[in-house]
Amino acid sequence: MKAAEAESASTQDRGSLAMMIMKLLDYWMLSTEDQAALLGLAPHNRSALSRYRKGEPIGSSRDQYERVGHLLGIHKNLRLLFPQNRDLAYKWMSSRNKAFDNLTPVDVIKEYGFAGLLMVRSYLDKARGQ
Repeated sequence: MKAAEAESASTQDRGSLAMMIMKLLDYWMLSTEDQAALLGLAPHNRSALSRYRKGEPIGSSRDQYERVGHLLGIHKNLRLLFPQNRDLAYKWMSSRNKAFDNLTPVDVIKEYGFAGLLMVRSYLDKARGQ
């Protein structure tokens, strides 16, 4: 594969990833501010969110790739922990949790940034016995 073709494929993959993560954030019923925070964007960066919804490639920074990977991992854990209750799997991120001092997982991520994202992911990995 030529470099230009590889670049094009990578851009398409990042575009698909962007649409996938935006759909997930919609399922979680998060505000624009919360969606931006989870992706490591400025709180009111609506333009980036709408570009991602249209399939424009997600940023190529390592931080954003890793955030998306962890968010998808969180989703996978929730689907495996609550296979019969999709509503609970989708509401979990916005539900208060004693394990997080009665904060929601979204609040933990907003308060602690990337470390908060790792805390939530680790909590769910342990809940699944990983």
